[in-house]
Amino acid sequence: MQRDQARSDKRRTLLIVAASIVVGLAIIAYPAIKLIQDSRTRDQALSSFGTAASGASCDKVVDDKASGTQIHEPDGKPIMYPVSPPSSGPHYATWAPFGKKFYTTNDRPPVPNLVHNLEHGYTILWYRDTLPQDQIDQIEQISKAKLPDSSLGKFIAAPFKETDGAAWPEGKQVAFSHWSGNAQGQTTALGHRQFCASVSGEALTQFMDKYPALDAQEPNGG
Repeated sequence: MQRDQARSDKRRTLLIVAASIVVGLAIIAYPAIKLIQDSRTRDQALSSFGTAASGASCDKVVDDKASGTQIHEPDGKPIMYPVSPPSSGPHYATWAPFGKKFYTTNDRPPVPNLVHNLEHGYTILWYRDTLPQDQIDQIEQISKAKLPDSSLGKFIAAPFKETDGAAWPEGKQVAFSHWSGNAQGQTTALGHRQFCASVSGEALTQFMDKYPALDAQEPNGG
């Protein structure tokens, strides 16, 4: 009985050691795999992610008369925007960090902080917070991919909740917004919005090329 117990204890010890080794290797391997994947993603163009523009059911771009140029409101003050998602308007004095390109519902700053980024030439990809996780993962990949030169790296992807503004067009899951200056010959500054039913890196690229980062209220900011 003692010998049987000893053999049982030995097997159990070996199993615990083996399981610990496997867990340890997984802990070490996951960051390494993630780094490799992110490195590969950085070398890929936006157009390689998501649906082709022709299949994303994107609406025509909506041009909004810009409002609230350079009006800074105190942090925390409620701001109601005339369009959803906002493409211009009053905003908080603090902008969202320039180095962060992807947000979830857990870490997204208030909308008025993001509107401040629009003032400095950013394009924002807004996505419904109810979007399936696989599509959110595609958006995260887009945020890590090679952005078009016209963007100067000024891009943010962020979730949009029902409580953030008016309802979007039926069936549209993603929206792009940009706040133009007078660089394209218009007499007044404009905001631009485009809605799509599916995630499309190609559609985003076309939007960013049409409304580059230098076409902004304060393009040198950020």
